[in-house]
Amino acid sequence: MGHAHNHNHLHQHQFKGKNLLISIVLNLVITIAQVIGGFVSGSISLLSDALHNLSDVVSLVVSYIAARLSRRSASLNRTFGFKRAEILAAFVNAAALVVIAIFLIIEAIERFRSPVEIESDIVIWLSLLGIVVNGLSVLLLRDESKKNMNMRSAYLHLFTDMLASIAVLIGGLLMKFYELFWVDSLLTLAIAVYLIFVGYDLLKESFKVLMLFTPNHIAIQNIVKEVQKLDRVKNIHHIHVWQLNEEEIHLEAHVDLDSNIAISEFNLVLADIEKTLFDKFNINHVNIQPEYDKPDSKDVIIQD
Repeated sequence: MGHAHNHNHLHQHQFKGKNLLISIVLNLVITIAQVIGGFVSGSISLLSDALHNLSDVVSLVVSYIAARLSRRSASLNRTFGFKRAEILAAFVNAAALVVIAIFLIIEAIERFRSPVEIESDIVIWLSLLGIVVNGLSVLLLRDESKKNMNMRSAYLHLFTDMLASIAVLIGGLLMKFYELFWVDSLLTLAIAVYLIFVGYDLLKESFKVLMLFTPNHIAIQNIVKEVQKLDRVKNIHHIHVWQLNEEEIHLEAHVDLDSNIAISEFNLVLADIEKTLFDKFNINHVNIQPEYDKPDSKDVIIQD
């Protein structure tokens, strides 16, 4: 069985843990302040923002641990190492966003039924603090979020927190100057709906990777078409394509050859297959089983 890796083409990003650690500390501080302020002021939107911030702290810690684990070397009993740790962290963080959103919706509906007067000055000042802290954290993680799903999940937590703090500030001003205390519950609902919106997309994306689905940008039919154009290749079948993490896409398949060639000749065929798969589909781990005149199923997809 031929096996090839395009290690030279992999550009693994370097994880900068300092920025993430700073974000964890900043969010822990704002969470404690908002919890105290929420109880003192009676603002459910401030408490909901605090709860969201608390989830951020947990999520950022999970992201940090996962990022560190993913850099550990493979071993005999962990042949892939912890390369999927970051994808798992992204899935957990996205699921947490959705669960928190549902909890906030329930709380907001209860507060609509029983509105209370809110101490708006506390809400205003703490929401301003939240905007500054979360805005700084967003800037710290912005570059990392473009390269990695795990960091993107952490970034989304922080970005939605910043938006939530802006919404809470607007609500605090409306309560202070117009005594519109029902705005507090309305803002909580708005924050919750937005959490579901951003969380679901990331949940779906990470779920597909964990379930070994074919990456969205790859069409199996196109792989068959391109590989069967190559010299010596008669047929490619029994194909599996999956994403191990955000830096590795794997393919395994059976390849029928048009003649009974030597292994040294097959190495040349394998090199052509590997180059085609990387250049056209960005597949960088290729595992091929060569065959000649073998009486097996030639279906492109076969259930193992």
